[in-house]
Amino acid sequence: MSRFTEAVTDGPPTGAVADRPPGWRELALPVLVLAPTLVALPFGEAAMAAAVAAPVAVLIALHSLAVHRTAGPALAGALMVTVVAAGTAATLGEPPHYVAGVALLAGGGAAVAWATGRSRRRTRAYRSALVAYRAGTSAVPRFAALAERDRLAAELHDVAAHRLTGIVVSAGAALRLADRERTAEALRHAIDAGRQAVHELDRLTGLGERAAVATLADIDALAAEQGADYRRTVDAAPGSSTEAAYRVVREALTNAARYAHGAAVRVRVEGADKCGGTERSKRSERSDGPDRSTSGSGLTVTITDDGGTVAVSGLGTGHGLAGLRTVVDAAGGTLWSGPEGSGWTVRARLPSAASPVARRWPRWRGPTALDWALVVLAIALSLGASLLSADVPDSFRGLLPAVPTVLLSGLHAVPLGWRSRLPGRALAAVLLALVLWLACDLAGWTQPPVSDIFLVYWWVELTLAYSAGAYLPGRRSRLAPLAVASVGGLVLAGGSGITGNRAAAWAVLTGMLALPAFAVWSLGRFTARRRDRLRAADTRRRELLDRNADAAVRDQRRRIAAGLRRTAQRHARAVVAAAEAGQLESVRDEARAGLTALRELLTELRGRDSGDTPPPTVAGIAALATRYGTAVRYTGSRRPAPAVVEVAAYRTAATLMAPGVTLTVRSLDNGVELSGPAPADPGVLRRLRAMADATGGTLSTTGRGAVRVWLPEVFPSRSG
Repeated sequence: MSRFTEAVTDGPPTGAVADRPPGWRELALPVLVLAPTLVALPFGEAAMAAAVAAPVAVLIALHSLAVHRTAGPALAGALMVTVVAAGTAATLGEPPHYVAGVALLAGGGAAVAWATGRSRRRTRAYRSALVAYRAGTSAVPRFAALAERDRLAAELHDVAAHRLTGIVVSAGAALRLADRERTAEALRHAIDAGRQAVHELDRLTGLGERAAVATLADIDALAAEQGADYRRTVDAAPGSSTEAAYRVVREALTNAARYAHGAAVRVRVEGADKCGGTERSKRSERSDGPDRSTSGSGLTVTITDDGGTVAVSGLGTGHGLAGLRTVVDAAGGTLWSGPEGSGWTVRARLPSAASPVARRWPRWRGPTALDWALVVLAIALSLGASLLSADVPDSFRGLLPAVPTVLLSGLHAVPLGWRSRLPGRALAAVLLALVLWLACDLAGWTQPPVSDIFLVYWWVELTLAYSAGAYLPGRRSRLAPLAVASVGGLVLAGGSGITGNRAAAWAVLTGMLALPAFAVWSLGRFTARRRDRLRAADTRRRELLDRNADAAVRDQRRRIAAGLRRTAQRHARAVVAAAEAGQLESVRDEARAGLTALRELLTELRGRDSGDTPPPTVAGIAALATRYGTAVRYTGSRRPAPAVVEVAAYRTAATLMAPGVTLTVRSLDNGVELSGPAPADPGVLRRLRAMADATGGTLSTTGRGAVRVWLPEVFPSRSG
């Protein structure tokens, strides 16, 4: 795998977390700090008093562990700290409520350290990817032009070569038989096919026009035009599959005309469940990897001939089946071709399409992990601190008295988990929980009073005020700090320490709380504006890159069009003119000359390649794969992804590449998924897992020896 890795890591060093597993220096801090601290914990309060920095050291160690290791080991470290802290308190003979308070506080702190470390890990991966993306995107226009070159080369082979081959074969047969009817038929065919070739070459030499996607009806017409024994038993199939099926049938019929002249040709277009055991076994022999489609639904195209003679030697271009295999692979199918009986068989199995759906993001490792860690912290502080107090409130002296306080603490904390996705609703839920808590206070159901709770833990409301400014539209978010101050003033004014006019106290307290509430809201608005500026700058860069790529593609089309006008297009027009003049021998010669010119042009086009490293993008995976004999198929609606996803997908694909295998790149609604044969080296698998983890993604293996890597996009902000 080293040569593939070298292709990805060319260029300036980036220091990315996702580039390599952490080294011993990166792991030394968590191990050296965390282990001695955990060992010292059981020695009692005196030892801990002597090391007042121990809790801070533990949190730093957990943070560093989350930065440098994947989510699982880092989470295990956080859980271990919580268990050791609670176990130490129990060993020292503390009462159960005290042990529970220690566990809650330790768990809250560990959760925040873990989540901030995860956030730092993603930030480092993003910055590294951005550096690699900006360094590599200079190659995007050049490789876009090369991709257009390959597409045009494939169309030239499929379209013009098919028409000209038919003209050569029919004209040669008529000349050998010297039959008037056969000659007239060959001339009519040359006129029709020549005009079609001219029209198709005119389209290819245009700047932007592309052929429509072939349908099942187009396959019907193609088979009828060639006089094949044809049967179709399916009524519908996705466009990608029908287009690939049409090209398979066209290439197979063209090859039959070249190499099996006079043979009976059978074309079958059927559902995948019509395939017999022989076909399935042959497909499995040809399969390029364990991840290839094997579902029971789909489309099977089979073209067979009984064998025949070579019509005219030297008509092939040498790129037909190789290009066809690329087309079928890209559609997500499999292709097999070879001798069968006395003739030749080409068989393609294509999927019936299912639109890729969005995968669920594991909350505990995605970008909302910090939000849910804040939930744990809020519950830990509100309940844990009360349980640690010398005088345990009456609310915790029994199961039933504890229920209202526990429920209200949860209602006050859980909305933090929605702060970045639904900030408006989260804030409304928290304020509603405060009002409900106040009502329970007035009914005498809870202790301590909510006014005391609010003074210590109203950072929850401030956090949501910030989130409203950062994620809600400006006009809607302006009410957030006012709502926080108003409800907070109401809660404080309802406390037992307030005497006199509570309405006046509410007004004064609301004004006092409004200052910090509007301050944190303003900070959120500043963050939102900065984020919008960065997005706008990124959009402008993408638009400029797209314009440059489009310009390179148009220039490539002009170059190829000029070559076609000088060669194949001129010969195709000459074929039509000779056929209209009744000169069958000239028809044959011009068609053969056109095929020769086309073959030379295709060889020239395919012979040119760029020695540069492809850009680190999802589109660049295909260019990299051609260098190492790896097939790549894309599924789903391809669209630009964030830089970190583009680079991570490219690096993942490069790590999975090996000669003869097939990789699948799926564009999902919220990310990119890559799948292929699992690497045999456990170290490579660990590296892949680290790369996926650094972007918040996942790696999974299947029983068939395949690996899937999901690289999610950052959650879009949604108003609440």
